Amino acid sequence: MSSHVSLRRRRVRTTPLALAAGVIGSIVLSLTMTGTLSSFTASIANDKNTVGTASLAMKEALVSSSVPGTTSGTTCSSTDGGAGSSAATCSTINKFGGDTAMTPGGPAATTQVSIQATGTAAVRTFTLSPGICTQTATAGSATTGSATDLCSKIRVVVTTAGGASVFSGTAAGLASGGPITLTAPSGQTAVPFTFVVSLDSTADNSYQSLTASMPLTWTFTA
Repeated sequence: MSSHVSLRRRRVRTTPLALAAGVIGSIVLSLTMTGTLSSFTASIANDKNTVGTASLAMKEALVSSSVPGTTSGTTCSSTDGGAGSSAATCSTINKFGGDTAMTPGGPAATTQVSIQATGTAAVRTFTLSPGICTQTATAGSATTGSATDLCSKIRVVVTTAGGASVFSGTAAGLASGGPITLTAPSGQTAVPFTFVVSLDSTADNSYQSLTASMPLTWTFTA
């Protein structure tokens, strides 16, 4: 009788050990087989993810001028200021013509220029901004007039493609009117502008040997 009880006790004691050994064996087997199992995969590597900035540049060209001695074909670029520059001063294109021998009601000076976008950016806005109109005594003249408002006697007419009016009035009025909004060019199409400048017929002797000057600035934004 005692031998049967002892046998049952041994079986009860050894059964949990057997179960634990089985579990450990399963874990070891699972870890062993993991390295040898394979699966289907698919992937895409994007190795050209870049972004950059456009360039905005402008070119002005002197197309023609009625003033003797003026050479057509002169060009200026917004990049003429040097490496990395986007703004430059152009002293070789005189949009008022540069005629210093005008007479009251006499022939007008006509100058045609073109403005072109040469960068890669599309032009969003386009403006022509006049500066202050000033007068000085004409260099080398024997007499100098006493008038102080020459800019009010200089007539300025500006037109663009198809004869569309940009401005018509006096140089003084142009200076005080502020920036003029223009139609932005499409792509790199050159936009023509014609400047017709004359001395009003009411100018008297007090306006002799005087020179009027005004800076004009073309501006693109993108």
